[in-house]
Amino acid sequence: MMNRRQFLASAGIATVMSALPRFADAQTVKRLEIFVPAAPGGGWDQTARVMDAVMRDAKLIGNSRITNVGGAGGTIGLPQFINQHKGDGNALMTGGMVMIGAIISNKSPVDLTAVTPIARLTGEYLTIVVPAASPLKSMTDLVDALKKDVGAVSWAGGSAGGSDHILAGLVAKAAGVDPIKVSYVAFAGGGEAMAALLGNQVTCGVSGWGEFSEQVAAGNLRVLGISAPERVEGIDAPTIKEQGLDVELLNWRAVFGGPDLSDEQKTNLVDLVTKMDASEKWQSELKTRSWTRLFLAGDEFAKYLEEDTQRIAGILKDLGLA
Repeated sequence: MMNRRQFLASAGIATVMSALPRFADAQTVKRLEIFVPAAPGGGWDQTARVMDAVMRDAKLIGNSRITNVGGAGGTIGLPQFINQHKGDGNALMTGGMVMIGAIISNKSPVDLTAVTPIARLTGEYLTIVVPAASPLKSMTDLVDALKKDVGAVSWAGGSAGGSDHILAGLVAKAAGVDPIKVSYVAFAGGGEAMAALLGNQVTCGVSGWGEFSEQVAAGNLRVLGISAPERVEGIDAPTIKEQGLDVELLNWRAVFGGPDLSDEQKTNLVDLVTKMDASEKWQSELKTRSWTRLFLAGDEFAKYLEEDTQRIAGILKDLGLA
């Protein structure tokens, strides 16, 4: 039997422990693999690294590892993720709208129906930039250059058929030139595209604001337009729309689990990402990076993914990119 002092001590410990989250709640995943089907430096890679830092800070994960496999808008990395993480409840892959376009345009034998949709996280409007020394000062100048010789205007962006490529095609179409003739240079990662821009090897570049913001602030790049319906708070850039082109586009990013997950594994990953999304640090990162929160989890995201795949297929066909 316990004496009075032992009883009070144990009761005190029980009270303190009940006030704290259980280890299983705080440490949802002890080991997490984050797979990025793109080279370092791009939006998916940034998303993975911010997620990793936030989840570590919130003690939602223990050990973690980020793996990059770039190329072809994720269609090289996707089958590797599928093969390596089948039935693995401790793995997430970043991806998004770009991958849908790449799968369609590259006629990939593997698509996103082979993985498990976990959550749509963010959306980001795309920006069109030029090197600081470029004679192009506005979208009007870019349109004039396209009309003069569409093939002479080279665009640096992500994978063929991805959101960057789609925006270039939409701009060309709105300008009255053939989107199929757009001179689009696809890069495996944001770092390579940035090097081409800073080296004046291309006319302009397309990507999310987060990838260009530092170089714009440093005066090395100039923004011609952003693909938002109206000006975005915190971004000093005119919209494409306000400059006379009826063009807007939002690039979303998401995370996926491997194939053949159990209901419990899927639920655990959805819960993990939901807790991350609710954290103050993640919300702060969204604001700092001008990422629009578009959180949608589990089956609701799976339904959205199916619908958006059909929408993007229609756009690519209309632009002659599929």
